[in-house]
Amino acid sequence: MSGSVTTLLTFVAAAAAVGGIYSIVADLFLRDQSRVKERVSEEFRQHQRQRAERSTLFRNLGQLVNEARAEDQDEMSWHHRFEQWVEQSGLEITPGRILALAIGTGVVVGLLGGLLRQSLILGALLGAAGASLPLLYVQMKRNARLEKLRQQLPDAFDLMGRVIRAGQTMSQAMRAVAEEFSPPVASEFSYCFEQQNLGLAPDATLRDLAQRTGILEIKIFVLALTVQQQTGGNLAELLDKLSHVIRERFRIQGAIKSLTAEGRMQAAVLLALPPLIFMVMMFLNPSYARILLDYPRLLITTLVFEGLGALWIRKIVNFDF
Repeated sequence: MSGSVTTLLTFVAAAAAVGGIYSIVADLFLRDQSRVKERVSEEFRQHQRQRAERSTLFRNLGQLVNEARAEDQDEMSWHHRFEQWVEQSGLEITPGRILALAIGTGVVVGLLGGLLRQSLILGALLGAAGASLPLLYVQMKRNARLEKLRQQLPDAFDLMGRVIRAGQTMSQAMRAVAEEFSPPVASEFSYCFEQQNLGLAPDATLRDLAQRTGILEIKIFVLALTVQQQTGGNLAELLDKLSHVIRERFRIQGAIKSLTAEGRMQAAVLLALPPLIFMVMMFLNPSYARILLDYPRLLITTLVFEGLGALWIRKIVNFDF
């Protein structure tokens, strides 16, 4: 009997000790984590507010109209297109720095390759390849960010529909998305909300949102809101239908990817086969493989036809719907 009582008291004491340790740890660490999370959230909103204050729309609202017309007519300048391209990547870097980094990388790689091989043509090829590396990185980050933004949109529109049904305004719905979701959809809608909060017209901020992201789904959303503001209607139902349309587009896109998987795999194999074979030959018989380097024109022709083949295959397996 005494042994059972001792075991029970030991268990109770151990459970109390574990509970006490957890309480101390939670008080010391989890509370700080909550404070850090609130601080990060406040800094995020402050960053978006400062970004909205620097918007060029405050200085010239007509600029947005001109840019919209130029975009519709495919007359946007290359400078503005490049700025949008860098901004859509989500990187905290200016377009000028991207260009400077690309030029610097190209010059360094080109000089090293040209001096080592004593070939001007090879140096130019390596320089072009080196200059493209920062641009390819920006392109990869842009594609990943826009793809994540598309994936977040259906759930974001569902949340906005529920907020509208609760009697809130569209601005409050955008704020709810900014608070409940993670970037990039949170950052984009938070920026749009801060623009409206600072006094810009809602239609101007929505047009800026569509141009800034460049996503078809966002453009449909902005167009639907514009039509709804002019003609009226059930905004919550409109958001639900838009969410359903986007999910259907993702389903069709997934089906297309599965149907074209074989073609894309064949393209990857065909494009990777020549350089892989050359690397294997360099490993097995270097003296024989180096002979190809004495004919830079042949290398240039090979790269040109590789690029044309890649574009041709991409045109076959990719199409808009």
